[in-house]
Amino acid sequence: MTNWSLFVSALVLAGLSAAPVSAAGANTGVAVPANAAELQYTGRIDFGDKHAPVLSWPGSSVRANFTGTELHITLDDATGSNFYNVIVDGNTAHPFVLLANKGEHSYEISRVLPPGEHTVEIYKRTEGEYGATKFRGLTLSGSGKLLPASARPKRRMEIFGDSISCGMGNEGADNSRDDLPSEQNHYWTYGAVAARTLDAELHTICRSGIGIMVSWFPYTMSAYYDQLSGVGDNDSRWDFQRWTPDVVVINLFQNDSWLVDSKQRLQPVPDDQQRIDAYVDFVRDIRTRYPDANIICALGSMDATANNKWPDYIRKAVAQIQKQTGDTKLHTLFFDYTGYAQHPRVAQHIANGEKLAAFVREKMGWQDGH
Repeated sequence: MTNWSLFVSALVLAGLSAAPVSAAGANTGVAVPANAAELQYTGRIDFGDKHAPVLSWPGSSVRANFTGTELHITLDDATGSNFYNVIVDGNTAHPFVLLANKGEHSYEISRVLPPGEHTVEIYKRTEGEYGATKFRGLTLSGSGKLLPASARPKRRMEIFGDSISCGMGNEGADNSRDDLPSEQNHYWTYGAVAARTLDAELHTICRSGIGIMVSWFPYTMSAYYDQLSGVGDNDSRWDFQRWTPDVVVINLFQNDSWLVDSKQRLQPVPDDQQRIDAYVDFVRDIRTRYPDANIICALGSMDATANNKWPDYIRKAVAQIQKQTGDTKLHTLFFDYTGYAQHPRVAQHIANGEKLAAFVREKMGWQDGH
């Protein structure tokens, strides 16, 4: 990374935007279209327009191997609220943190890369609540070219979750608010940490505030999890035949615990068996999509695991399914509540990611991360 790139990263983290480069005359190098065969996409991405694939879910990414001393990326963002990590040559400690301006813009990532081979990963930090982004390609220096893509991980994980799984506020100060898009970084969520540890490809289907029985908005995960686009409740549909995970993690019920008990948003208030049955119904729905996957029914690490009430609903739901169907690929895992009253920060995510990775290794027999 150049000093200039690091400087701009610091500005973005402070709430400022990297200034886009004018499309006219600024990028005179080698244009790489978004449909180039060497580009590697990860996530539920809408390829309806192959020249402008749409990234909406957090953790969606584009990777490229290339040569050249310069790199620009072109994004067309719907809202001007999305943040991206642009990770050059694996430098995860100091990514170029980019706030995508509304509309189509080209962004200079570096003009002084050393000669030779390089890698770049363009990684969506923010969830679909902040809108979607069309990726319109790269521009390399005049002598630059794309190289063949790296091999994809053979293992696959998928997470269905709420704000915890999205990474809401995970880069916020411990004593500060935790609802700013600039401080949501899916790259350092427990799921992403676990997936990298296990060398697994990850899809994260999440929405802050969502629940199984009730959400902070009119729709629940049952109406949301099968969408191609993560932007609100919409009519898009994901083709589950396109990508099948080996492991599914369901980390839901945190919002239900608030809205059912404290806010009493459901009337009449559901009894214990109705809460268990709602969870059973959702797990069965996921099982119909993935008959052979190991499903981990998780919860935490916010205050829904402060006592056994909500974890016990999940335990009883899993036991009910196992008794009725004999499902041996259904498990439970709970992330301990640390007493911290807000969304987990990066350090907590890392600890939970390591716990999840160890659990998956045990259940799947994955003995190493390679």
